[in-house]
Amino acid sequence: MLPQEEGTTRRQLIHLLKTHGDCSIVELAKALGITEMGVRRHIHTLERDGFVQSELYRQAMGRPSYRYSLTKLADDLFPKNYPHLTLELLGELEEQSGGTEMIDRLFNGRREKLEAKYRERMERKSLEERVAELASIQNAGGYMADWEPAEDGGYTLHERNCPIAQVADRYRQACHCEQGLFRDLLDADVERTECLAEGGMRCTYAIRPKSN
Repeated sequence: MLPQEEGTTRRQLIHLLKTHGDCSIVELAKALGITEMGVRRHIHTLERDGFVQSELYRQAMGRPSYRYSLTKLADDLFPKNYPHLTLELLGELEEQSGGTEMIDRLFNGRREKLEAKYRERMERKSLEERVAELASIQNAGGYMADWEPAEDGGYTLHERNCPIAQVADRYRQACHCEQGLFRDLLDADVERTECLAEGGMRCTYAIRPKSN
């Protein structure tokens, strides 16, 4: 995210670079109505934060000059409509298949790929270590996960954010597949006791060693 202080000018700079492509300091200063020194200060901050990159251009006459453009990281600063697009595509798939069977297969396929991806990270670990590893995996995906030992000797995993909340609200297969993924990766009994998609404050899982 952009810093709050002087954020308006930096957002204007980013907007200009997004709409006009690469620009020089002189062009940016003229467009914003501020000094070149002021533009350089903001540009240097944006470069430091990874949102802007520079390239040296050599001219037929005169000294070489730098032109500035946005990096791929800056793309995340602009509005996205991924959840809406995903819901539209899933809805189209459901309509064309005449039911939810294809949706079920889609989510199950995703679960199987994730299990294969993370299975090696769970090998030769105790259940507690696997729970900690799972929380780390979910945190990398933006789920704001944490865990704690439970009084019954098991563990409790909390997810305080759901990056696919809009999808999960409509297609509960997402929740069921997540629970199945946790069960397989942890090789344990996993019960969901609270769910964001059902109005909960978080998603909570009770994890216990497999019953014989």
